[in-house]
Amino acid sequence: MHIDARELENNSIIEGDICIIGAGAAGISMALEWINTPYKVILLEGGGFEYDEQVQELYAGKETGQHYFPLKSIRLHYFGGTTGHWAGWCAEFDEIDFKKRDWIAHSGWPITLDDIKPFYPRAQKYVEVDGNDFTAAHWQQKDPTLKPFPLNENKVWSKMWQFSPPTRFGTKYRDTIVNARNIHLYTYANVVDITADENVSHIKEVTAKNYAGKQHTVRAKYFILACCSVQNARILLSANKQAPKGVGNDYDYVGRYFMEHLEIKTGSLWLADPADVKLYMMDFGVTKARAELAISEQMQTQYRTLNGTSSLSPLEIAENQRAFIEVWTDGEDAMDNSVKKLNTDAKPVHINIPKGFKAYQLFTRMEQAPNPDSRITLDTETDSLGMPRAKLNWVLTPLEKYSLRRINTVIGQEVGRASMGRVKLFDYLQNEDDESWPSFTGGGWHHMGTTRMSNDPKQGVVDADCKIHNISNLYVAGASCYVTAGAVNPTLTLISLTIRLSDHLKQKMK
Repeated sequence: MHIDARELENNSIIEGDICIIGAGAAGISMALEWINTPYKVILLEGGGFEYDEQVQELYAGKETGQHYFPLKSIRLHYFGGTTGHWAGWCAEFDEIDFKKRDWIAHSGWPITLDDIKPFYPRAQKYVEVDGNDFTAAHWQQKDPTLKPFPLNENKVWSKMWQFSPPTRFGTKYRDTIVNARNIHLYTYANVVDITADENVSHIKEVTAKNYAGKQHTVRAKYFILACCSVQNARILLSANKQAPKGVGNDYDYVGRYFMEHLEIKTGSLWLADPADVKLYMMDFGVTKARAELAISEQMQTQYRTLNGTSSLSPLEIAENQRAFIEVWTDGEDAMDNSVKKLNTDAKPVHINIPKGFKAYQLFTRMEQAPNPDSRITLDTETDSLGMPRAKLNWVLTPLEKYSLRRINTVIGQEVGRASMGRVKLFDYLQNEDDESWPSFTGGGWHHMGTTRMSNDPKQGVVDADCKIHNISNLYVAGASCYVTAGAVNPTLTLISLTIRLSDHLKQKMK
């Protein structure tokens, strides 16, 4: 069922069993899990079914610290959320991502990869990728021409990715959600406040507004914040009429530990002889799976690095491509152009890789160290609905620069040992004493942290079941619960974590 909240009578009361706030990858995945259950599910989306500039403007904010994309551009504010410009990259986290690593401050989840793995197959169905095997051997059985480099896997191994079509949740699942009898989707319902009981231990209702001037009250037994990392923190911090620091922020952790993936060109690989690189190549719209060069847990531990992987692109092609963060210099123009491009029927551009190619650019994706100073706070400026705008202070540390250099050095050493060729680091990584960052330093629009998971309420915002500490019925879904970022895109894992949360709530409802 779909209801446009702009057309409801002002000050309407909306009631249900659970209320999901946000209809992106996490929110829609959770709603799909509850179809045909005996419970009434309220799904709140701040926008409509199409891009709306007036709604998108609600995401505008300020950026300080390390240069970053405009906040207005980094998330899409309509049904389907940022899956509307998602590239479809899917890979599983590694075991080391969940471990406490003594060389990485604030690392260590209260759960392990084994707690997430059972939910990956269900998540894969939502993003339309095959099977449950992310090993190179599995894909070699399907295509024997996919040959990994002859490297020592105890040092550098071939980590597999699968590629979603990509699934646009807003179009793929719109009819399913709208036609579900127990799912009540409200569009143009932006949550601007949270009201709790006297002790702020149980949420009674949330307030939703829209630019039509309407305000509504939503009541439920359980509430799930399923917006992005920026907006989850913004909503909690803004709900400060009963809790002066914001709901769930007793120990000043809401908004902290904002994490991105460093996505940056780091060097070039020069092969002594032409090699078969089909396993490592990407042909957008065609490739179902490919590998990237990953550093083993043993090497990460030995050299005390962050986790990262490097992909290969033909050098003569990659040299002429501008860094993504340099393209997005004008937020409004870039946003408009991006949406217009998504709304066309343009076919994927296929890259013809010449045979005998010997030079490749190394492009590294690496986790950011969890850092309490990298954070979301509130601005004094408010948006058109009266809600304080978000401020992002993106802060990197010397560990990121060191890890980029070391990861690519290990790859270079292993390539040399195998007599394949040589790796040349880019100039900005040559000097070990240089902690500055080049202008093309960017991220992958992979927002994580801000409501980090911890068993100790004095060390995080949510517990191992994604429930906000000391509040009985308020949960958080999505990557804002991440403690560390891993080396891969967060979407597949955040959907898996959301399905795990959904199963937990179903048990509680019983």
